[in-house]
Amino acid sequence: MLSEEEKEELKAELVQLEDEITTLRQVLSAKERHLVEIKQKLGMNLMNELKQNFSKSWHDMQTTTAYKKTHETLSHAGQKATAAFSNVGTAI
Repeated sequence: MLSEEEKEELKAELVQLEDEITTLRQVLSAKERHLVEIKQKLGMNLMNELKQNFSKSWHDMQTTTAYKKTHETLSHAGQKATAAFSNVGTAI
């Protein structure tokens, strides 16, 4: 059980935390608006950002070891398949 004094302290702390959260939300909202303004001034829009993010992600993926190994394996398999089809065509 909490004493009345402890309950009052917790209620005061609760009010303070709620006020702080409200303030933080307001600050975040202001910063987000400022961010949008800066992006507009720089000519950046959602489509440009998506293109940049996609290009970066694609580049990052292509530099992974797994991608390189898979690419090499598929390239080698393609060369063998081409040779096999060529041999089949010659035999026919």
